[in-house]
Amino acid sequence: MTDCTVTAYIGLGANLGDAQDTVQRALLALAALPATRLTLQSSLFRTAPIEAAGDDFVNAVAQLSTTLGAHALLENMQQIEQSFGRERAYRNAPRTLDLDLLLYGTECIDTATLTVPHPRMTERAFTLIPLLQLDPLIEIPGCGAAHRFVPGVAGQAIQKM
Repeated sequence: MTDCTVTAYIGLGANLGDAQDTVQRALLALAALPATRLTLQSSLFRTAPIEAAGDDFVNAVAQLSTTLGAHALLENMQQIEQSFGRERAYRNAPRTLDLDLLLYGTECIDTATLTVPHPRMTERAFTLIPLLQLDPLIEIPGCGAAHRFVPGVAGQAIQKM
């Protein structure tokens, strides 16, 4: 745990089973994490898989207020994924649930187990659009204003549910 409260943003995605129900239940699981409060959640969005096959994804972004450290938060997120039956068969495999730590305050983290800001978040409509719905003026540490990356994802289909 840290001594102060940090605002973290979590990307959620699912494309196996009842993906919409899974994402909604995962938001509740995030809200129930210790030393953490769910402060905002985006709308749900339907997106086509990128660099993968399978059904469309249901995606969202959650804003958390937490005193958990970044690695502790990641460990809790991975436990949630496992409780939903997440398997990591191969890169970009279809998923029962995928939780990504997109931002952790203004920190830049690069360790063997965690990279924040998430390295591909500026290249994916399914993270940028829900993130900007929560905070249109949000800055990505080391990258600048998130909204300036929207033209680069304009060709990716995303539909608010």
